[in-house]
Amino acid sequence: MRAELIFEVTEAEEGGYDAQALSESIFIQARTWEELKSNIQDAVNCHFDLSEKQPGRILITCIK
Repeated sequence: MRAELIFEVTEAEEGGYDAQALSESIFIQARTWEELKSNIQDAVNCHFDLSEKQPGRILITCIK
């Protein structure tokens, strides 16, 4: 099992947030912080198929 998956979050120029996983090809956009957290969880669930172990922890770091 992958111990953790880290997302780097920036504020989007047009409003909202952009998030990029540092070790996987996962990119997320959302209008609100709550929507971003939900979208990240959905994307992680979709990215790792049933035969792969999902990360034990998802970390979200904000970059200004």
